Amino acid sequence: MLLQTVRSNIVQSIRAYRVEDLMLAAENASQHFLYANLTAAQSKQEVLDTIAESFLFPVHFGKNLDALYDCMTDLVHKAGSQPGFVVVLEQLPDNPRFDREAREQLLDVFRDAADFWAERKIPFRCFYSFQ
Repeated sequence: MLLQTVRSNIVQSIRAYRVEDLMLAAENASQHFLYANLTAAQSKQEVLDTIAESFLFPVHFGKNLDALYDCMTDLVHKAGSQPGFVVVLEQLPDNPRFDREAREQLLDVFRDAADFWAERKIPFRCFYSFQ
């Protein structure tokens, strides 16, 4: 029910949603739930490392934004039919080592992934919060 109130293929602030509710909604909709708690990450590299570890990316993950996009799109698409995705990036850093520009670049990757899945009519919702 919760996912019906959130537009498909969007990247947005988590705001009033709770992680647990999003996880249950993804489960009820038989969609993938991808969660990364970034509280300990302070730099772009640490953010990418944490996402890669949390999302169980392959060992050969290049740990850059292009590789992140590839893992969120092509790699998964080639794995077969997909039911949809609910992604949560909790506590993105807000400091000089990961400034607003770095956050926007990261979120742009998820926006591009949302567009990729929208073209294939697969729901992709990404929620984020800041430290």
